[in-house]
Amino acid sequence: MTKLAFAFLSALLLILAPAMMAQQKIGYVNSSKIFDELPEAREAAKRLENYTKPIQDTLQMLKQQITDKIDEYRKKSALMTEQAKATAQQELQDMQARAQEYASGKDQELARQRDVIFSPVREKILKAIDLIAKREKYSFVLDQNENVNIVLFADPKNDLTNRVLDNLKRGQ
Repeated sequence: MTKLAFAFLSALLLILAPAMMAQQKIGYVNSSKIFDELPEAREAAKRLENYTKPIQDTLQMLKQQITDKIDEYRKKSALMTEQAKATAQQELQDMQARAQEYASGKDQELARQRDVIFSPVREKILKAIDLIAKREKYSFVLDQNENVNIVLFADPKNDLTNRVLDNLKRGQ
């Protein structure tokens, strides 16, 4: 009896599998294109750039100070005592360590700031994707862009990118 039930269930599954698969609707978006064309995303990118610029300027200044100090050391090292050389080398190492510590701390700060600035934009885009996916009965929506190419083939009729952009631009 068990073999008969298993055979029946297997046959039923084989018959129904295509029908169940036909109900799955898969679409995709190009998140890079959405971010490039969405005014709020461009504004967020400008805000992040304005936040980043002073940090980059400071890092460039620190790098230049270290370069200047190295050049000065090279010019004067032939005339320096061993104690003076050791002191100058230690100063250089300290300057480099401070610059690396500053850069590391700022990298973490920039990552947090990037999340703060872009989080509302990401949420808005995801809501638009969710709205369109539900309205048009998509089971899955994937991302296909220049950086991440999860979708190896996709029929352009399933590209929801422009519909998402239209929705976002209309403010819905």
